[in-house]
Amino acid sequence: MKKLKLSAWGNYPKIDANIFSGKERHISQFVSTAKDIIPFGNGRSYGDSALSESVVNMRKHNYFLDFDESTGTLHCQAGVLLSEIIDTFLPKGWFLNVSPGTKFVTVGGAIASDIHGKNHHVNGSFSSFVTDFRLMLPDGSIITCSQTENAEFFKATCGGMGLTGVVLDARVVLKKVNSIYIDQTTIKTKNLDETFKAFEDYKDATYSVAWIDCLATGKNLGRCLLMVGEHSDDGDLNYKPTGKLNVPFNFPSFTLNKLTVKAFNTLYYNRVFKKISNQKITIDKFFYPLDAINNWNRIYGSNGFTQYQFVLPVDKSYEGLKQILSKIAASGKGSFLAVLKLFGKGNENYLSFPKEGYTLALDFKIEKGLFELLDELDKVVLDCGGRIYLTKDSRVDKNTFAAGYEKIDEFRRIRRQNNFTTTFSSLQSRRLDL
Repeated sequence: MKKLKLSAWGNYPKIDANIFSGKERHISQFVSTAKDIIPFGNGRSYGDSALSESVVNMRKHNYFLDFDESTGTLHCQAGVLLSEIIDTFLPKGWFLNVSPGTKFVTVGGAIASDIHGKNHHVNGSFSSFVTDFRLMLPDGSIITCSQTENAEFFKATCGGMGLTGVVLDARVVLKKVNSIYIDQTTIKTKNLDETFKAFEDYKDATYSVAWIDCLATGKNLGRCLLMVGEHSDDGDLNYKPTGKLNVPFNFPSFTLNKLTVKAFNTLYYNRVFKKISNQKITIDKFFYPLDAINNWNRIYGSNGFTQYQFVLPVDKSYEGLKQILSKIAASGKGSFLAVLKLFGKGNENYLSFPKEGYTLALDFKIEKGLFELLDELDKVVLDCGGRIYLTKDSRVDKNTFAAGYEKIDEFRRIRRQNNFTTTFSSLQSRRLDL
């Protein structure tokens, strides 16, 4: 057991934590006697969901166990990174069915967050492609969970942020592809009306994601660059991971301010000249543009940052986004990372984030007045019937969170009835009374 200063990707909050690692039998012994522990993967959740006084480091449990080429089913340990799956299987013509905006998350973390990607409106969440997984319970025993076996634990664990036990390994179904490239179409919109129309026009595209200028106002409010894509079919599977730049130190806090963010947003928006243009880009550039910059989280300074992500129902998305974008622009606390996606229908998991509608994710550096602004945005989200994403959160209050999740009482019941609350907890779970 080591004691270290620990934080997640947002570098907020930072705590002193005991780090436990070991083989499966050692984890079983530790779990059966410990209190207030949480599994920890690669530290890519943004807030306090994987932080506690003691954490179980699963990163070294990173072996492939089996691969069935007839079904595309990969059996691997929970500490395997999505990048390791891509590095190994993309050259063989296989890719992830669902991927988030970074490939440096573990399979266990992907299950705990029930991650979503740019194709949720088509394929749903990560758990839709998880055949089963082994879960270690508070007494150190191990069960297998799937949608038919121990189904209640499956629904609580997928999206449950590690609060139901330690995922040890999983079977994940990959998809067959025939290229390392994506055929991308970029649509440049002038305002929120055009943005919504563009999403509607391209709703049948497999992948869609928009960068939105959150500091634009007036007639330009909601302008964006919408990128939609399909896998190319050129037979080129010569995959080599993108080389990395590095941010070697924390930027001074004053580097990111209204003027610099506004300048960046203007330049980024105007880098595209045509209303509609076509590109052929690598999978890395389409799915993981920020992964090309090592330690990019240091851009936000030593105080860290938080990512604010919410989803609004389809019928309330336009008005809700209009209000939220107006409040952000008026505050001057803009984000140069503002990502808009369209979700399809949600699933039956108790705390999975996606529901049918539009989701917006924004990065804000931690500074005076930020949490007050986010409290204002919370009210709009709740008034619209939306919800907040646990994987990105570090500050929402328990009543605001609970109001967005109609199955939260079921999740709490499972936690209580199976003695999860004493063994597995995080800063986040205690803040939100999960």
